Amino acid sequence: MRSLTIALWCLPVLLPGTAHADAPKIEAAWLEGSTVHVTLSHPDTGWDHYADGWEVLDQNGLSLGIRELAHPHEAEQPFTRSLRLDDVPDGPLFVRARCNVDGWTDDRAGVSRD
Repeated sequence: MRSLTIALWCLPVLLPGTAHADAPKIEAAWLEGSTVHVTLSHPDTGWDHYADGWEVLDQNGLSLGIRELAHPHEAEQPFTRSLRLDDVPDGPLFVRARCNVDGWTDDRAGVSRD
């Protein structure tokens, strides 16, 4: 029984907590012609934790393109980057963001059209 008590006491040390930094936030997303512009914010801390991409989705969740972010933007918040799409379907478009630690967010923002 004593070793079980010790094992349970150690369990929180062995399993990492679920606390994460703030997820990347889509501040704005808009379409001009066939180019999607996204303004994103994230508390980047350098190469160890930063927003590393965003994705454009159609109304069915099909990926239309991913904009990779190749470096941290800790000194530039929020920041705007663009992605030209090969084909822009009719209907609503959405954007979701990703960071290199926590992966894709569940939040999706609508893309406004010009």
